[in-house]
Amino acid sequence: MSEFLLEAGRQTLQLELQEASRLPDRLGDDFIRAANTIIQCTGKVIVSGMGKSGHIGKKIAATLASTGTPAFFVHPAEALHGDLGMIESRDVLLFISYSGSAKELDLIIPRLQEKAVTLLAMTGKSRSPLALAASAVLDISVEREACPMHLAPTSSTVNTLMMGDALAMAVMQTRGFNEEDFARSHPAGALGARLLNKVHHLMRRDAAIPQVKLTTSIMDAMMELSRTGLGLVAVCDNDAQVKGVFTDGDLRRWLVGGGALTAEVGGAMTRGGITLQANSRAIDAKDILMKRKITAAPVVDDQGKLTGAINLQDFYQAGIL
Repeated sequence: MSEFLLEAGRQTLQLELQEASRLPDRLGDDFIRAANTIIQCTGKVIVSGMGKSGHIGKKIAATLASTGTPAFFVHPAEALHGDLGMIESRDVLLFISYSGSAKELDLIIPRLQEKAVTLLAMTGKSRSPLALAASAVLDISVEREACPMHLAPTSSTVNTLMMGDALAMAVMQTRGFNEEDFARSHPAGALGARLLNKVHHLMRRDAAIPQVKLTTSIMDAMMELSRTGLGLVAVCDNDAQVKGVFTDGDLRRWLVGGGALTAEVGGAMTRGGITLQANSRAIDAKDILMKRKITAAPVVDDQGKLTGAINLQDFYQAGIL
């Protein structure tokens, strides 16, 4: 039984891969026409299809939407009961039907023609009513389904999915859609956290900022270190310009050298030090800390004034790993 299951699974995959391997050679003028139609669309791309084609169509619409093309899925039956009202002349309809003769098309195609909506077809039958009515036809035909009864859509649904991905990726790259654009469509994901967050989104503010003046005593600077637990204190002049940082290491070195706790912190601090710009990308700021092998830094504005503080834990908590 186990060997039978493995063999059935392998045969299915081999058949689907064999059918899919023919797709690249089918891309030609119709593919270019379909892609250009989507690129030049000033409205939305509506994807539609019945049954398994509809399930794949939902994924294609989602891929288009997440890669810079406004798109959504409309079920053909719902379209005939009111949802056609969502489709305008500036939109494009991508209809998926392997047979190209879904009965819903008899009513949908005339309505699209009345509205002057551009129709794109993804079908396995090049002479079907759908193909003949479309401005461009994407060929997803197969010689055989992987289903041993040649009934369940298998190879054909794989072809549909792959053709949809090919179309979406071609359009995306032509538009110059990049990873930051992608992140804006996925703000809650890991990529959104990495690319959209700025330092000022994550930094500690107001009373949570460890800071002292140049004339503050070592004792008081030590108390500030303890209060905030960030591992450093920003040392500023009277104009809030960061002149250095006072760290746990600076304190230890000062005490080992016999320094007095009543002395001014300006004499014990690390002058200059690393500061981060509030408007810089969080991922870039984290990389600076990692490369310099430090765990925290003051944050300054465009004028160099102290405006916050941040450490590696703040990045990790925001999902920037």
